[in-house]
Amino acid sequence: MRPPSPSIPEKEFLFAALKQSLRLDGRSSLELRPPILSFGPELGWVECALGKTRVVAHVEAKMVKPPPERPFEGMITIHSEISPMASSEYEVGRPSEEEITITRMLDKVLRRSDAVDKESLCVLAGQRVWHLRLTLHFLADAGNMLDCACLAGIVALKHFRRPDVEVIGDEVTIHPASERAPIPLSLHHTPFCLTFAFFPGSETAPVLDPSQLEQRLSVGLMSVALNAQKELCVVQKLGGVPLSMDEVLRIIDVAVVKAKELDQLVEEQLKQDWLGRNVELI
Repeated sequence: MRPPSPSIPEKEFLFAALKQSLRLDGRSSLELRPPILSFGPELGWVECALGKTRVVAHVEAKMVKPPPERPFEGMITIHSEISPMASSEYEVGRPSEEEITITRMLDKVLRRSDAVDKESLCVLAGQRVWHLRLTLHFLADAGNMLDCACLAGIVALKHFRRPDVEVIGDEVTIHPASERAPIPLSLHHTPFCLTFAFFPGSETAPVLDPSQLEQRLSVGLMSVALNAQKELCVVQKLGGVPLSMDEVLRIIDVAVVKAKELDQLVEEQLKQDWLGRNVELI
């Protein structure tokens, strides 16, 4: 069951406010809702909140035999499903267009951008590799679930520790955390996703991190994934208003600044979590 469309007064009020560079939640046009990261008792369990949008990410690792065409690389799979818990707009077993878009974008940003060094997941070539499974649970939809899910996913991968292993000949021994300290994943880079919404009229500036109402009334969305080193991973724009090259470059310049801020925030939050956590030998 889809929720009712925004009323005409809501639509007119939002457009009038945006023309004056005002947003209903008091933010400026290019202001991100402050991300709140919560870490669970397990390594690799992270809850991310952007305003009232909430996503939980969880990483698990198991040892499997690699496919013959890639004997030296580990595997990463991303599983995400938006349940009716997030919003009445979603149904179990019937993925919406937005859900398909989010799943594809997560795959591009977190897996196909080579954020994780897959060769470092190899234990015994052609015999044993680590298989990482990243599961994302969408708890609440208050707009811009994609950015929230990407942030939760990459932080969960940075927070996760896999068990240490010992290889003697063809024999592989997995050591529990009580015997040896678990090992962090080897990451090539840390990509962040930033979504901009566009509205009718050249006098209305694009907004960063749209709310649910802004997202529904927008005439186009553009998602930019990049890291703090200014390396562009993905640019996605599905339909909507045409943009000039200068407008796209201006948006990417804004995304670069925000990605650096997010990178700093994530590193500080992870550092604080480590100070209160004992992951060494028990």
